[in-house]
Amino acid sequence: MLYWQIASMNSAVHRESLAKPRLTDRGGEATPRESTGRSTALVKFPDGRIFEAPIGTQLEAFVEAAYDSGPVTIVAGLIDFKLYELTHPITHDVEVTPVHIGQADGMRIYRRSLAFLLVVAMEELYPGVQVYVDHSLTFGGLFCEAHGREPLEPGEVARVEQRMREIVAEDAPIEKRSASVAEAFDLFGRRGQQDKVRLLRYRKRNYVTLYRLRGVEDYFHGYTVPSTGYLHTFSLQHYSTGFILRYPRHEAPEGLQPVVEYPKLVGVFREYGNWLRVLGISDVGALNEAIEAGRGGEVALVSEALHEQRIAQVATEIARRRDTLRLVLIAGPSSSGKTTFSKRLAVQLLAAGLRPVTVELDNYFVDREQTPKTDNGEYNFEHLDAIDRDLLNTQLSELMAGRLVRLPRYSFQTGRREQGEWLRLSADHIILLEGIHGLNPRLVPTVPAESIYRIYVSALTQLNLDHYNRVPTTETRLIRRIVRDARERGYSAIDTLRRWESVRDGEKTWIFPHQEHADVMFNSALAYELSALKPYAEPLLYQVEPSSLEYVECRRLLALLRWFVPLEASLVPSNSILREFIGGSSLKGFTVWRQKAYD
Repeated sequence: MLYWQIASMNSAVHRESLAKPRLTDRGGEATPRESTGRSTALVKFPDGRIFEAPIGTQLEAFVEAAYDSGPVTIVAGLIDFKLYELTHPITHDVEVTPVHIGQADGMRIYRRSLAFLLVVAMEELYPGVQVYVDHSLTFGGLFCEAHGREPLEPGEVARVEQRMREIVAEDAPIEKRSASVAEAFDLFGRRGQQDKVRLLRYRKRNYVTLYRLRGVEDYFHGYTVPSTGYLHTFSLQHYSTGFILRYPRHEAPEGLQPVVEYPKLVGVFREYGNWLRVLGISDVGALNEAIEAGRGGEVALVSEALHEQRIAQVATEIARRRDTLRLVLIAGPSSSGKTTFSKRLAVQLLAAGLRPVTVELDNYFVDREQTPKTDNGEYNFEHLDAIDRDLLNTQLSELMAGRLVRLPRYSFQTGRREQGEWLRLSADHIILLEGIHGLNPRLVPTVPAESIYRIYVSALTQLNLDHYNRVPTTETRLIRRIVRDARERGYSAIDTLRRWESVRDGEKTWIFPHQEHADVMFNSALAYELSALKPYAEPLLYQVEPSSLEYVECRRLLALLRWFVPLEASLVPSNSILREFIGGSSLKGFTVWRQKAYD
């Protein structure tokens, strides 16, 4: 039977008992006595409360006692800067920080557990049908398909959701065990799950963790909740050739966000799926096989050819509208490869007979003291009002009218704008303006709509570990940024990890809501890139100290990279978007307008 002792850390008794052994007075001197051993462990929570229970009690029991009716669902705990499942047994006194679904790590656990629940419900209703998790949706959803049969009808999707809710009502346990790779290999081979078989061939460790729910045992890349009773907030919605598994966003964990149509984004994911079929690569295991077979160079070259083909198509469309189009706006989230994309587009525009001119949005920052601030008082350079839009719109109009304009130049050292270079455009010039606000209608409201072409650039990864263990797009960009920050700015991995959340907040506010305003989307993801980034990223991540809050994220990224066979950097073409991050780009010093602008 469990028993609990609750006390405040302000208690003198508790301060003493936790600080030193209990002593017995003898002749005025404290004399140690032999310990008979303790049979309980103490857990201290952030609010100072301490709970006691027999050694080996699972973390879940402590959390339930301390947070019986909390506002958000707790799904894990941090102990000594490491993430632990609620099934973790407590064997000694520890301090625990609860992790709930309102946090990124908590939502990953919740979302992964929902995917397992979906797989089990599908197996029970439609045995032999495999669930494919294709890609994520920004409102909080995963687009899924059922393979091995015709697409599910709306009524069938509703039936699967009902079965999921029945399993949740049972509060069925999700158990885990450690199995040898050989055992797991045999298990998935007998089931015909060749994606997992391929993946396990490259497992460096001799064991793998398997999870079991209602007799269905499977591998999931990361932790799950202890039982299905945690999974109350979700829904299934029929969509196109599949369905959407909806879940809360960690920013608003109390409910589901409205479904928003993203036809252009979905189209880009489907295009990338076609690219993977051209490459003959369906998952990470297949990529590893190609690299091991000596096909790494081929995969890289064909991937880059698909990129170049798409960029040429964009340039052709711009050239087709040359009579009215004068301004190309390029936007996208951090580490999407916008700079290299812009240069490669400029080359293609030159080949189409146009003269691209790059205007840098950063040079239109307002003076430092006029820059908006975040809630914690720091300058918010990602805010739209950090840009002098009046000056930008005036100068764009003058340039497009053929007038001579003196561009500004922003000094990050002084925090002020200075006088820049003079520029006059002729009729065959076209302006390329790159910046995070390029898709925001409020950026250039005075420029005629027919004169503008908007491009959204992002690394929309769709190469998954297997059918339903995804490689998140965000983590691919984060690994890119860690490598580039170390090479160009001298930042450690921990420096980049600490800044990442604020970067993501800016993207969610200023970029993602406007992505469907783009005339075209360019997917800068490359099927082979994590294999190429691995030798650069791993040494940086191994330097993160275990005593830092960023260590959890570091361990997750390292666990992801372990699945990839490395690719030699020499196989990455010199004009690749990937070179923007690993270095050695032949486009680094490329520019057009300084030679052409004054003709």
